Amino acid sequence: MPKQAWIKLAVFVALAAGVALAQDPNTVIQNAQKTMGEVQSIRYSATGKMGGFGQSWHPGGPWHSTVITSYTRTIDYASGSSKEELTRTQENPPAQGGEAPFAGEQKQVNLVSGKYSWNQPGSAPQPAVAAADERQLQIWLTPHGLLKAAAENHATVKAGKDAGQKVTILTFMNGKNKVVGDIDSNNMVTQVGTWIANPVLGDMPVEITYSDYKDFGGIKFPTHIVQKQGGQTTLDLTVTNAQANVPDAALQVPDAVQQATLPPVGVTSQKIADGVWFLAGGTHNSVLVEFKDYVAVVEAPLNEARSLAVIAEVKKLVPDKPIKYLVNTHHHFDHSGGIRTYVAEGATVITNSADKAFYEQAWKQPRTLDPDKLAQNPKKATFIAFKDKYVLSDGTRSIELHHIEGDNHNEFISFAYLPKEKILIEADDYTPGAPPPPMAVAFGNNLYDNLQRLKIDVVTIAPLHGNIATMSDMQKAIGKSG
Repeated sequence: MPKQAWIKLAVFVALAAGVALAQDPNTVIQNAQKTMGEVQSIRYSATGKMGGFGQSWHPGGPWHSTVITSYTRTIDYASGSSKEELTRTQENPPAQGGEAPFAGEQKQVNLVSGKYSWNQPGSAPQPAVAAADERQLQIWLTPHGLLKAAAENHATVKAGKDAGQKVTILTFMNGKNKVVGDIDSNNMVTQVGTWIANPVLGDMPVEITYSDYKDFGGIKFPTHIVQKQGGQTTLDLTVTNAQANVPDAALQVPDAVQQATLPPVGVTSQKIADGVWFLAGGTHNSVLVEFKDYVAVVEAPLNEARSLAVIAEVKKLVPDKPIKYLVNTHHHFDHSGGIRTYVAEGATVITNSADKAFYEQAWKQPRTLDPDKLAQNPKKATFIAFKDKYVLSDGTRSIELHHIEGDNHNEFISFAYLPKEKILIEADDYTPGAPPPPMAVAFGNNLYDNLQRLKIDVVTIAPLHGNIATMSDMQKAIGKSG
């Protein structure tokens, strides 16, 4: 046979082999559905652990862990409904770091149906408009949900490897979210990944692994589920039971939820001293301090929307002075999600050196899903970093920043103190209101001990959660004599 004919034959054989090895997405999906079981709805129960989102004791560390004593999730794929019911308790002893402290059992019921999302802590539903997109996305990140979404959204397929094992990788777009799922040689979904927008981490990776599949009444379902967001564990579940095609899985959306809209971000200002304002109007507060030629804002919580509203109020209160400094007490995501907005405004960020390193690394991540002002007009962030103490002063007014030693809520948390006005600005260690649970009392006692150590005389407390209080109020709450 002539040489050219051999070459043509070799090319033909190679191409034929490639065609034979290539997999059609529909075939891959159908094979997996046949093996795992085709379901219209599913309910599974579990126990395990939950990681508090963005609530690590130190930057980059594991998120605060609580124990899930009971977990049930019911999903109806046709209506896009999900009901997640869980009961959790603190670890014993409680893990360092954490969300708002609680005692005993905490029950949560989180629901979504189509574009509507709500919570059901009691008999009355509470609209959760902002949570709808992520909760809806989570439906399609389940093993059976992935296969349905992949078929609906024209997934592509390619060969790959996971932990050295051959897998088939499905990739598709679910709305604005790219979803990637691995199917192993046994036709089981073993891993699902996507990205969602986060004010601190940008395009934040979400990774869910599914393992130890078991037969439950004719369907295959994993008995171990681990979900990570931003590289940290948010759920680690051991599944004890799963049931397919459960009755009444579709949810009826309450009228109050259907009529709910995302409330506008509001800021209320209260003058607490000459040139000092308490900026409230939501779950988190900030404090404005006026200096001779500029102003400083203490804390930029939640997200850009909150920061923009606070900045607008600042400019209304002090229209002729720039925001030169933003003071940040600690890295927890609910207290740091709006910092980048101040950087875009031109402010210098004053924070602990450990938090500075965390922000510099986190802010390098892409922000394509929800680009903020700093992503749209990039500029290098300017920091003033300190370890134990820093004083911001213009000769007439000063703010002292002190690291809180021995704090079990956050290793590098700091408080701000205005010595002339005797005002303490603090986050999370004391929140005025109902009698605090034991863990919160411990946080407050540690704060009190630090104030005594530093010989700081406090009259007024401007908490970054809750309402204005006095030192006497705090002493009563933590069991100290007033």
